[in-house]
Amino acid sequence: MATEKAPKVAVYSIAGEKVGEVELNAGIFGVEVNESAMHACVTAYLANQRQGTQSALTRAEVSGGGIKPWRQKGSGRARQGSTRSPQWMHGGIVFAPKPRDYRMSVNKKVKRLALKSALTSKVQDEALVVFDALDIEAAKTKQMIKVLDAVKVEKALIVLPEKDEIVERAAGNIPNVKTTLVGTLNVYELLKYDTLILTKDSLAKIEEVYS
Repeated sequence: MATEKAPKVAVYSIAGEKVGEVELNAGIFGVEVNESAMHACVTAYLANQRQGTQSALTRAEVSGGGIKPWRQKGSGRARQGSTRSPQWMHGGIVFAPKPRDYRMSVNKKVKRLALKSALTSKVQDEALVVFDALDIEAAKTKQMIKVLDAVKVEKALIVLPEKDEIVERAAGNIPNVKTTLVGTLNVYELLKYDTLILTKDSLAKIEEVYS
């Protein structure tokens, strides 16, 4: 459910100067935050990152151990049936992990609600910075650091409307800073980074896609 009044945020130049103000789409940046939807999406995202390729051998799969190591009685030692039992060195693993698929699916409506909730939470926390444009001169780390320092941001997710090699390379070596595209935006990354950075173009594209 959208709030009655559309939220507004300042627009900055890369020098950190306020150059205007933009009204956000209340249906995207002013919804009622649904924490359960965000939790479901984050859980699914992390599960889907797991490869599920771990594998170990059970006692049935370890080679050797086909003969009883000593007779059942009379030796004074504990009875043993195989040298490949789990308690032996080089023995099999009890409940050995096997390759499996960890994938989880989330309903499209829940995904959309979660994304809108995450975007709204950034506005509510005053953690959304909108730039007029990120037209830095060269793909140099110090250029991007200068832009981030101008708006006092350290840990940030920069969302671009389309691939921009200069911005991506400039931000690539900065710890706790990541660039992504509007089309690959996800709830996990929105919540992971303290500040969300948009350009006016990426903001327009988000409102076009999710309105």
